[in-house]
Amino acid sequence: MATEKILIVDDEQPICNAISRLMAFSGFETSQANTAEAALKILSDQRFDLVISDHCMPGMKGLDFLMQIKKDWPETERILMSGYADLNTVVDAINKGEICRFIIKPWDSDELRKMIEEIFWRRRMVKSLKADDEQTYLTLAKMVELKDPYTKGHCERVANFSLAIAERIGLDGERLDQIRCGSWLHDCGKVGVPEKILNYAGRLCDTDFEFIKKHPEWGAEVCKQAGLSTPVINIVKYHHEHFTGGGYPYGLQGEQIPLEARIVAVADVFDALTSTRPYRKNYSFQKTRDIMTDMKEDVLDPELTDIFFEWLDDGEQELAVGDGLNHFKL
Repeated sequence: MATEKILIVDDEQPICNAISRLMAFSGFETSQANTAEAALKILSDQRFDLVISDHCMPGMKGLDFLMQIKKDWPETERILMSGYADLNTVVDAINKGEICRFIIKPWDSDELRKMIEEIFWRRRMVKSLKADDEQTYLTLAKMVELKDPYTKGHCERVANFSLAIAERIGLDGERLDQIRCGSWLHDCGKVGVPEKILNYAGRLCDTDFEFIKKHPEWGAEVCKQAGLSTPVINIVKYHHEHFTGGGYPYGLQGEQIPLEARIVAVADVFDALTSTRPYRKNYSFQKTRDIMTDMKEDVLDPELTDIFFEWLDDGEQELAVGDGLNHFKL
C-alpha cells in the first residue's frame, strides 16, 4: 500500500472530504486545511509528499500559496485546482514551476487518482535513480516492462545492441556505461502511459498517439531530477527523433540528435521489429533488414544502421532476439 502523505487545501469542506475519501481508497494518508494560512502552519510541523490546493480561497490565493511551498519545501509536489479554466493562471503557474498538474472542477475521480499515482510513481523512480546504482536502473526498466508484457527483455536487448554499435565506432569507458544505462531507461517515461494504450491491439487514435508521444519528455524529466548524466538524459529524450526530421518530441534532424540517441534508435527499432507486438507478429531477420534499409532514408542514421548490420553479419554467436521466436546465426 502507498504511504505517501497528501495535504488537501480548499475553503469548501465537502471538496476536502471528497478528495480525502478518494485518496484513502488508494491507500494515501491525507490531512486537510480550509485556508492557505492554516495549511502553512500544518506544513511547518509535518512533511507532505503532495499538496492539492484550490486557487480561489479567502486570504492567500492558491497560486501564491504553492509558490511559497516551492520556496520552503521544494521536494513537495504541487497540484492547483480551479473551478474554471483560467488560462492565464495555468500558464503562469506552469512557467514559474509552482505546479506539476492543474485540475478543473469538477474532476473525474478515476483520472485524478491515476494522476496522483503517476506523480508518486515518478517520485519513487527519481529517488531510486538517485541511488546511482546500475542494478537499480535495470530493475526499474524491468518494472516498466511489466506494463507491457510484449516488451519483456526489450531494454536489455536494446542495451546489448547499442553497446555493439558504440564499440564498433570506437566509444569506450564511461561513454559505454552511459549508453548501457540510457538504453535500460530509454522507455522509463512509459510509466505515465496507461496499459490500455500500450497494449492496444490496433492503430492508436490521434489522441492516444499524442499521449504516448509524451513519454520521452516525461522520462527525461525523471532522469534530470535524479541528476543522471547528460548522455543518459539524451537517450531517453531523443530516441524517437528521426534522422531527417519528423520524429518526436522536437523534430530534430541529423547531428542535432545526440549520437547516443541515434545509436539507441537503431537498436530500439531492430528489437521492436523482431518482436511480436499486440498489433502484429514479429518480422523475420531479412524482412527486418529490408524495413530498416528503407528507414535509412528518413528515420535512422544511415551510417549507424550500416555499422549495426555489419556487426550482425560479422558475428559468429547465436543470438536470440525479440520474443525468442527468432534465433539468428550471426
